[in-house]
Order: sequence, then structure tokens, then C-alpha cells
Amino acid sequence: MRDLLGHFDANLAVLEERLGIEAVVNGTAIALRGSVEASAAAKVILEHLYDRIAKGETIGVGDVAGAIRHATVADVAETGLRPKAQQIKTRKRVITARTPAQSAYLECLQNNDLVFATGPAGTGKTYLAVAFAAAALESGLCDRLILSRPAVEAGERLGFLPGDMREKVDPYLRPLYDALYDTLGSERVERGLETGMIEIAPLAFMRGRTLSNAMVILDEAQNCTAVQLKMFLTRLGEGSKMIVTGDPTQVDLPKGQDSGLFEAIEILRGIDEIGHIAFANADVVRRELVGRIVAAYDAASKSDRPDAKPPVERHLPQGTADSPGAGEE
Repeated sequence: MRDLLGHFDANLAVLEERLGIEAVVNGTAIALRGSVEASAAAKVILEHLYDRIAKGETIGVGDVAGAIRHATVADVAETGLRPKAQQIKTRKRVITARTPAQSAYLECLQNNDLVFATGPAGTGKTYLAVAFAAAALESGLCDRLILSRPAVEAGERLGFLPGDMREKVDPYLRPLYDALYDTLGSERVERGLETGMIEIAPLAFMRGRTLSNAMVILDEAQNCTAVQLKMFLTRLGEGSKMIVTGDPTQVDLPKGQDSGLFEAIEILRGIDEIGHIAFANADVVRRELVGRIVAAYDAASKSDRPDAKPPVERHLPQGTADSPGAGEE
């Protein structure tokens, strides 16, 4: 019960604020006051979170907010159904999707060999990709992880930097390392790097390779040119999955050079075994302030460019219904 309520009842406070109800705790009982629909939804969400805690999961404010988002989409107040959020299970922890878009993303990763994930910062596209790959490695679905990212700031010419290959590219791949440590643990990550089971490679060093029986992740793909991205995508070998993530609002390529990410998405649209999830500002899960920052910059960008193209719509694999909601990570 203590874990369900959170520190200083923080979890309960989120439920009250988001659903517009009042929750009163009396021992191990919670009385819900508010509209019939909101109270019914709160009851289902609390039972769902309690079950997750009973299974050994740790629940925080973000998990409560994620359950509310999934519950709203599922209309649990009317149907009584529990919110169905996709999960990734590793030895170290269980990661649960916090928005319907994240659940659609994980489902897309399971059903396709090549997945594009685009959207603003804080939507979990990179973290979930690494977590999914780590779980696949632990379960024996692949033999190795290959993580790559374009080193735009150094113009792909990394030779002048001190140290070996890993030390040269570490500054560019730190977000991928952070996600690996969080899902696999530092010891397993270091051992994997030593044995080659986990490989960190700059995009420029991918040419000429065939990546078989591997989970391959390309992060910050909005900073790839069309030629670079075509080269990378054609490295996909037998038994491998490839995940390409990018933020369309943070292109750091030199002026006059177009990103190849959006061209690739359009060219490959509709091909079987290729999926695309486009996260929106409402899917930011890092914290609410980040979501407001992203929205403010987006609004400013649109006002500065009245002829700007509308944001890319969300595309799921063929035969998959689009997810109507959004949320945070």
C-alpha cells in the first residue's frame, strides 16, 4: 500500500490531478470521490498498479501518469478493462510503456525488422529501442548489439581525437550507454563491450559490412545524409532487426544539406516488415516541463515559418490501427 501511494502520497496526487477526483486514504482503503466515470477509471488504474507492485515492479509518478494515459484510451470507465501497456523485461528491471504511442512502438518493434521512430526529445524513442535490443540479447533472439550514431560535430573524421575507437566515439553515444547501463547493468555492458557482443561504431565505419543476427540501432538519424542512410539501411543481414531514431526538429547538418531520414521514410513507406512510429509533443514523458518547452519551440518555429510543412503523421505497419492517444515517458 505504501508503494502504491508513493512518497508523501505523490502517486495518489497525480491520480487526483489528472482525473479531477478526490482520494481519501483510511488505512488500507482508498475512498474515491468525483464523477462516476473518473472514479471508475481511478479504481481500475489503482487495481492495475497494485497488481504490478505485487509482481515486484517499482511504481513511480511516471508509471501512474502512463497508466492514466493508457486507461483514457481504453475507456476503462465504460468497459472496466485494465489499461494494456506493452512491457520489456530484462534481468535488471521491467520497463513499461507510459503512452499509447510507446506501446504502439514496442508492438511495431516486435512485428517488423526495420522500424523508424521519429519525434521530439523526451518521448523515449532511443531508450525503448536500446531496452528492446537488450532484452532480445538476453533472451537469445540475437547474438550481438550494434549501436551507431553520426558524429556530426566532428564531421565523421574522428582520427584527431585521442584514445582508441571507443574513446573517440563515446561523447556521441553517451545516451545509448546510459540506456544500456539502466537495462543490463554496468558489469554486463562492460563485459559485452570487451567480448564484442556489444559494439559501438560511428556511422562512417559501417560501409561494406553485413550485419547478421544482430539488433542494430542508429540514433540521431536526422543528421544523416540520404547517401549515408541508404548505406546504413543496406547493411541489414539475415536474422537482424534495425531501429532508426531521429528528431525532425534537431537537424545539425551543415546549411544547405538535407536530412536523409525523411526521404528514406517516404521511399520505404508501405513495404512489408518496415514500420514507422511518429511521436508527437504530447508523447513527451521526460517531465511535463520538457513537454511545454518542446511545444513552445514548435509554436515559435511555426510562427517564424508560416509556410512550414505540417508535422509528419503517425504511420504504423500495414494492417495496424493507429493509436489515438499520447503521453509521457
